[in-house]
Amino acid sequence: MIEVESLTKRYGRTTAVDGVSFRVERGEILGFLGPNGAGKSTTIRMLLSLVRPTDGHVELFGRALATARRELLGRVGGLVERPDFYLTLSGRRNLQIIAALRGGVTDRSLDELLARVGLFDRRHDRVKTYSHGMKQRLGIAQALLGRPELVVLDEPTVGLDPQGIKEVRDLIVRLSAQEGTTVFLSSHLLHEIEQTATHMAIINRGSLVVQGEVRSLLSDREAAVRIEAEPADRALELVAGLPFVADVRRTGEWLEARIPRDRIPEVNRLLVQSGIQVRALAPKRSLEEFFLALTQSADDGRGEGRR
Repeated sequence: MIEVESLTKRYGRTTAVDGVSFRVERGEILGFLGPNGAGKSTTIRMLLSLVRPTDGHVELFGRALATARRELLGRVGGLVERPDFYLTLSGRRNLQIIAALRGGVTDRSLDELLARVGLFDRRHDRVKTYSHGMKQRLGIAQALLGRPELVVLDEPTVGLDPQGIKEVRDLIVRLSAQEGTTVFLSSHLLHEIEQTATHMAIINRGSLVVQGEVRSLLSDREAAVRIEAEPADRALELVAGLPFVADVRRTGEWLEARIPRDRIPEVNRLLVQSGIQVRALAPKRSLEEFFLALTQSADDGRGEGRR
């Protein structure tokens, strides 16, 4: 669905995106992550042909974007940062106008779409009466007009309350699971990406750091482990003495440590064989931990700011 090769964008002496390459397959939900200024928005703008690359190229649906821009983008829906609307018109009328540019949609389809994003009851109200979160949901509805095969969403949950975030998350999952829509999702909410995305790519200082399946990336490396054991002091001494364990500390009744996932059973066995009662051992490598470990290790402090 998307293939990017050596994508680069320079603004004068500043390199916003530096030789980025990645693929997105049909039906995937790709979480596109990076610190502020990493180059996420610039990459998205190049995917949607809003910014011309300095070097490299983009393919959508197996064809070069540069040679078939109008046809290919007709199969793509996009929400980039803050959506803009005619504030004195209703939400429904705004969608009708935008839909007309795509060839039009039926009134029933419009109402179904508004219901999907939770705006059906306010569809006839002027957009100027909408909250920020409601405008954001209307922007998502705009991106879904015409049932695009590929949807690119840049921070779609900005301004939404927890319930609104959950509704958007559920909608994205349904788009992929039930309709086969491919979703390219940029967000700074790591917890939401962890619950929503099937795959992820992390960009830092304009360069791609890693790409792969979320479950695989979060399970292959060392995990943060919380251990509840008695006596705690003896457990702390044993765990801290293991050469492959790092960052051992005690937090209340819990021990916390970083342990390679394949050696967690070994730690548990050592504690039990030493006469220690292990009440709980909970390994988890969160996306936040993974993200911070990668971006902090890759950030050597060099280079200019990114967009």
